[in-house]
Amino acid sequence: MSNTNLPAEGWVNLEDVAEYLSLSKDTVRNWIKDGKLPAYRAGKMYKFKISEIDQWMREGRLGQEPGNE
Repeated sequence: MSNTNLPAEGWVNLEDVAEYLSLSKDTVRNWIKDGKLPAYRAGKMYKFKISEIDQWMREGRLGQEPGNE
């Protein structure tokens, strides 16, 4: 069956991801800079797909973050 009837997933910004993960914007920026969080650059802004953030969490990458208790 085709997924053509499903709406396209939109992009969210850094503030949305910080709120979604209950983190500060600085922590999200640091994780992006360290290559620990999937993100895309659009000019000077970061963009994210919530599905990729969810997959990242399911894969246990959140638990691999040093100092995360």
